[in-house]
Amino acid sequence: QVQLVESGGGLVQPGGSLSLSCAASGPPFTNGAMGWFRQAPGKEREFVAVIRWNGGHTYYADSVKGRFAISRDRPKNMVTLQMNSLKPEDTAVYYCAADRHLILSSIGDPNQYDFWGQGTQVTVSS
Repeated sequence: QVQLVESGGGLVQPGGSLSLSCAASGPPFTNGAMGWFRQAPGKEREFVAVIRWNGGHTYYADSVKGRFAISRDRPKNMVTLQMNSLKPEDTAVYYCAADRHLILSSIGDPNQYDFWGQGTQVTVSS
């Protein structure tokens, strides 16, 4: 069983930056991926970004392209989401997710992902 432990998050002013990290315990996902979703109150969980474990290819939601960057540290089984130029609409609970076999056509479907972290709150407000 794989566990995902998130860290980071908090309160930041509009235009500011935050970094989220997610550490995975258990076997690495050679053919899989790790990434982030977010869920704001009253809204569905939405895809943010994901990175392939082998090769490091990255994919982003249109709403965060150019502002967020996802990276991985393979020896540590860890991914980091660097969030810049944050906006109030980025406010949400951010969830780390892991998929053992990423399928590009379903990259934004939370049902595809096998493991989830507990979530961490990100609030963008002045």
